Amino acid sequence: MNEPPQTKRPPGTTIPWEEKLKEMPPIVGDRELVERVWKQTDSLGYLYIYFCLLGF
Repeated sequence: MNEPPQTKRPPGTTIPWEEKLKEMPPIVGDRELVERVWKQTDSLGYLYIYFCLLGF
């Protein structure tokens, strides 16, 4: 049987935090806060894409 392709992304994410962190300038403030907000926002993007695919 064919196995689905393996991805490096954790389930429920579109752009992992580690990948996004490379694109951003150095964080001066609370890094954990920025990471938490990014993960919450990214999960909403994932859900939007998921439900759009299921709806059509």
